[in-house]
Amino acid sequence: MDFSSIDATTWATIWATISLLIFIGVVVYIGVPKMVAKMLDQRIAQIETDLAEAKRLREEAENLLVDYERKRVAAEGEAEGIVTAAKEEAKRLADDASAKLADLIARRTKAVEDKIAQAEAQALGEVRASAAELTVAAARIVLSQQMPSKADDLVAKAIQDVGAKLN
Repeated sequence: MDFSSIDATTWATIWATISLLIFIGVVVYIGVPKMVAKMLDQRIAQIETDLAEAKRLREEAENLLVDYERKRVAAEGEAEGIVTAAKEEAKRLADDASAKLADLIARRTKAVEDKIAQAEAQALGEVRASAAELTVAAARIVLSQQMPSKADDLVAKAIQDVGAKLN
């Protein structure tokens, strides 16, 4: 084999190839591919762990969403119940107030009617008393003018009896 016919570029290529093969041999001998594979395996494991954690968090978030949705529906139902109860209570209170007001008006009307009836009875009694007094006075005048003096005493006594009975 004659190496003299090989030019410098070819020699450079040959030495570069030999150097590359030596470098690859050293790298393989040191265990760089195993280290790279180990690093890649660790990275894959980390990614799988992260994916599992993300899946767990997603499921937890979905569960929380379902739970909060259920609580929201329950709270809305409770709020509707409270509003309904408040409306019923307000209606009941309004009905009670209306009944109490009607009772108060009825009692006051009765009291006023009783006072009016009492005033009418008192006025009627006063009118009767005045009429009796006028009747007695008129009878006294008429009888005193028509009867003799002895009879005046008798008539006065009778008029007093009548006046006492009318009052």
